[in-house]
Amino acid sequence: MKYSAVILFFFVPLISFSQITTGEFDPLKWEPPYSLDFPAGWGVERFQIPISFAPKIPYKGVEDIRFMPGWGKAESSDYWSYAFLWYLDGHQKISANTVENNLKEYYTGLVAAMQVDSSDNKPVTVKTSIKKGKTQKGDLKTFYGSVFMPDYMANKPIALYCKVHLKFCAGQNNTFIFYEISPKPYTDNVWQSLDILWTDFSCEKSLETK
Repeated sequence: MKYSAVILFFFVPLISFSQITTGEFDPLKWEPPYSLDFPAGWGVERFQIPISFAPKIPYKGVEDIRFMPGWGKAESSDYWSYAFLWYLDGHQKISANTVENNLKEYYTGLVAAMQVDSSDNKPVTVKTSIKKGKTQKGDLKTFYGSVFMPDYMANKPIALYCKVHLKFCAGQNNTFIFYEISPKPYTDNVWQSLDILWTDFSCEKSLETK
């Protein structure tokens, strides 16, 4: 897949994650040192880590998100299907338990921040289950699992499936964690579109994006 030579745009259907992020990080000026494709029609969002809505996640870096075109449309086959990369400072120790806890903190904070109707003051309940699976080519480790949480867009529960890829790159003191997320089963074609983002990922910035 070719890297698009267009200007990055930051668009998320219905609700933007940028509404709940703060700080001096400027996503329009930040230049990623890696290559992660942004296919035509997809939404792109970037923000700084530590994450404002999940401050207990103990890393520094950048989150780089790719939303499928129908991410925010309940009637779309792409609904809630997206991927995000954590580009982290240092070589982090990551296990299945680490991923499970991080995703629980992440989605608990996200749902709490994005819920429109909080009048009942009920606590947000998020359940995560992550296991280490067969390591995919190029990964240090590959994890699989699920997130059960309130869907703040549809105001009902949703189950999201996850693929999580861990990678270190030669000569770099960074950790790359790439998350693929969708409510669709792993047999659905939506995963092919998400998978190819990671298949085409490069530790070095592509000349086509410069």
